[in-house]
Amino acid sequence: MARALPTGTVTFLFSDVEGSTRLAAQQGDRWPALLERHQQLLRRCFTSRDGVEVATEGDSFFVVFRSAPGAVAAAVAAQQALAAEPWPDGAAIRVRMGLHTGEGTLGGDNYVGLDVHRASRIAAAGHGGQILLSAGTRALAEHALPEDVALTDLGAHRLKDLAMPERLAQLVVPGCPSEFPPLRTVDAVPNNLPIQLTSFIGREREVTEASRLLLDGARLLTLTGPGGTGKTRLSLQVAAEVSGGFHDGVFFVPLAPISDPKLVPSAIARALQVPVAGSQPVEERLRDWLRGKQLLLVLDNFEQILGAASVVSDLLRATEMVRVLATSRAPLRVYGERQFPVPPLKLPKRLPDDPERLSQFEAVRLFIERALAVRPDFEVTNENAPAVAMICSRLDGLPLAIELAAARVKLLPPQAILARLARSLDLLSSGARDLPDRQRTLRGAIAWSWDLLDEPHRRLFASFGAFVGGASLEEAEAVCAPDLGVDVLDGLAELVDQSLLHQSEQDGEPRFWVLATIREFALERLEESGEGDAVGGRHAEAYAALAERAEPELTGARQNEWLARLDLEHDNLRAAIVWAVARGEAGLALRLVAAPWRFWQFRGHLREAAERQAAALAMPEAAAADPRVRYRALEAQGGIQYWLGDYQAANRPYAGSLAIARELGDRPLIAQALYNLAFTGEGDDPMALMRSKGRGPIEEALAIWRELGDRAGVGRALWALGNADAYTGQLDRGEAEFREALAIFRELGDRYHVGWSTFELAFIATKRERWGEAVRFLAESLEIFTATDDVSAAVLLLDGLASAAYGLGDRDAAFRLSGASARLEREAGVGLVRTARQLGDYVDLAKRIGDDPAARAAFAQGEELPLKEATAYALDWARRVTDAKAGVDG
Repeated sequence: MARALPTGTVTFLFSDVEGSTRLAAQQGDRWPALLERHQQLLRRCFTSRDGVEVATEGDSFFVVFRSAPGAVAAAVAAQQALAAEPWPDGAAIRVRMGLHTGEGTLGGDNYVGLDVHRASRIAAAGHGGQILLSAGTRALAEHALPEDVALTDLGAHRLKDLAMPERLAQLVVPGCPSEFPPLRTVDAVPNNLPIQLTSFIGREREVTEASRLLLDGARLLTLTGPGGTGKTRLSLQVAAEVSGGFHDGVFFVPLAPISDPKLVPSAIARALQVPVAGSQPVEERLRDWLRGKQLLLVLDNFEQILGAASVVSDLLRATEMVRVLATSRAPLRVYGERQFPVPPLKLPKRLPDDPERLSQFEAVRLFIERALAVRPDFEVTNENAPAVAMICSRLDGLPLAIELAAARVKLLPPQAILARLARSLDLLSSGARDLPDRQRTLRGAIAWSWDLLDEPHRRLFASFGAFVGGASLEEAEAVCAPDLGVDVLDGLAELVDQSLLHQSEQDGEPRFWVLATIREFALERLEESGEGDAVGGRHAEAYAALAERAEPELTGARQNEWLARLDLEHDNLRAAIVWAVARGEAGLALRLVAAPWRFWQFRGHLREAAERQAAALAMPEAAAADPRVRYRALEAQGGIQYWLGDYQAANRPYAGSLAIARELGDRPLIAQALYNLAFTGEGDDPMALMRSKGRGPIEEALAIWRELGDRAGVGRALWALGNADAYTGQLDRGEAEFREALAIFRELGDRYHVGWSTFELAFIATKRERWGEAVRFLAESLEIFTATDDVSAAVLLLDGLASAAYGLGDRDAAFRLSGASARLEREAGVGLVRTARQLGDYVDLAKRIGDDPAARAAFAQGEELPLKEATAYALDWARRVTDAKAGVDG
């Protein structure tokens, strides 16, 4: 080569001209001379400070320096030279520059690795005339800056390579601009784009074209292709590149764990953090939330739920500025869809004379980078270059297959990899004719990795296919461990090393997951082994046990911890329920729909819960299930229907659970069933319900709990008696019962029931128009439920605070709080708020707005508040009221 590229610790410098396309169009024939002058100025500054020019393309430079201070001095000199140049009017050339210090690793005739990509992204984040430094470059150069040059810390930013955030600094150079717009980074707009741990290789044309289509108005752009083509990674990179064009954000929605098209709206809502609890259809809620927003949705792995294509179409028709970027093995086939086939990575058609030039081809560059990640001394040589090129060609340039092959460089040279790969592909060459060629090729790559495993690791890998969305070590051991012949943790670590599994960390514990394509292969091997039913049964049992462990914690001190755990495992719970119902395992199915019902309530999955419970209880085998298991399932079904506000539907399973409890003669179960049944009945008039039920069932439950010495049960019964009395006008007796219950719950540290007891005491205070006392109780309750993001409770409490504010004469706060409650009520659909409003004589402020513009404005402002902002406003208002009134009832 004509140049010697330095290795080891080096500083990379990237530069390009801001607005070069516009300048070229404006200047016409003068542009080439201007561009050449720019190159002369920069090249002189770079070479005079020992910079080595790696590449120059059009208006951009890629230069490497052995010294960080030298690189900084070169950049400063270059900007000063550009600023001093007498450019023609309207033709001043402004150049952005980015510097990053890292490992100079060569792959052929160019640099490879994360550091060089990071330097490029730093430059791309800047503006014309700006010099940006990474934290590494700053640390090495800040004590040796050129005279009068200063540094400004710009904070941490996520660059468009989607790697970990980088702390950036800007050089302040005499004679050059020092004020610039915000950086062009991903975190400039709301997003949930996942961090990527590896560099994005090639695909410049695809990224540019897909970005252009989205920004030019394509409403639905679908990246299509077989598994392993890199559709997901490309979609993330495109989303990052176009993020600046969507000021309301870009959001990634992983659909791989979902097989039921009906769950797609919930998955989108979860990614957007849109509350969807209650009876309002999720799709309708999404349309309302998205209307008027300029936003990009990235829907990943759509092929297995193509039945939900109409959901995407309906969302796009209902909004004007939302765009969808989907990845799928098959097109969605809806009106307005633009298909974008994702090609393989570029391959060499023939071996170049100089093997180092192989790295100019994307597929080979990917192989080299991933090989270096497992073997830092790997290099392409005259001996192995033909094998490297052939491996990439045999794998049709498919990124996943190439990455799997490159992982073997840790143990095998490319020549040995090629030999093994060839045999595996030959074995699979007569695979199913109705599968695409590239899918068969990818299957061959995965099968080859499978062939390199010993029998215990094969069994572990196949068993792991039962998990949907990954698994913790604990569940992996429970499902995969029996007679495996290898320690599960060691085995999983080996599968991670072999790139068949991936590992992340969750709350300090390892979590393992598998790509959807590879999971399909694992499931095939599992079924072939004849162990599918045994593993499926252990999987369902493991998640039934997990849900049962979580159940008592969901209203306890560790509520948030366990809600988060079930959030993570929800797809596994779903899969376990589907398996148990399909196999006729009624006992397992009933356990699986009973234990997590509070999770479904708090997280707003009420309608899904109702469907799954109905399916399990309708199984022919369910009638013969263990009576105690059936009792719990019926109780859970009643709880879901109660929170849906359907008292008649809740009454039936609650009555069934009471019958089972009496037949068993189990007094604790009888007491709990009586307590549950006291809140339901025929009809939907809450006053009639209270009068018809009276105190009888609750007093019977109270007597049993007193006899058993169950303090928590006694507290719940007293709370229920307080409801029966207060809601039928016996306020003094109701207040005494609520206070007695509250004392018990405080003694037991039961914050969940403390919250509902203070809510009911606020109800008493509101009935008596003791507004200050009502506000104090409501605020205490709201603080408790805000800590667990309980949407249903927030609806009731904000509504109560709105009435209190109205009673105190604070109309602005009253209508603002009422608007916030009304919005959440529409979102959650919790029927209980209507009951509370009717029984508590709360003012329905939405009906009192009238022609008052101030009331209408305050109500509208409240409707705009998200849950966290609404509760924060409410608590702040309540604190100001209680501070001002200090124990005085209104």
